[in-house]
Amino acid sequence: MAVIGWMATVVVGIAILAGIAFAVAFYAWLSPSLALGMLAVFAVMVYPLTLLETHVLAAAGIVFVVAWIGQFVGHMIEGRKPSFFEDVKFLLVGPAWLLGFIYRRAGIPY
Repeated sequence: MAVIGWMATVVVGIAILAGIAFAVAFYAWLSPSLALGMLAVFAVMVYPLTLLETHVLAAAGIVFVVAWIGQFVGHMIEGRKPSFFEDVKFLLVGPAWLLGFIYRRAGIPY
């Protein structure tokens, strides 16, 4: 949500849709059912941005900072460094990995 919120304040709407389309295409390459799930996740992330009006950038900044702190705390507990430092595509793999965990719990094949 933080990246989409930042893009909503800085980048033209068509570029946001192009970024989402690129991400969904990447997820479709991994798994069509993951792509559908991530498309739903994107919809859930974009809708609140329409309600925030002029506060989008502040909300995106708060979400970004909290998410990064949570990520680094998780990696400290795990004892591993974040893998996205090695390859940017891991920024897209992380959410798909989490959605895959939810799919497994729900018994949804992917």
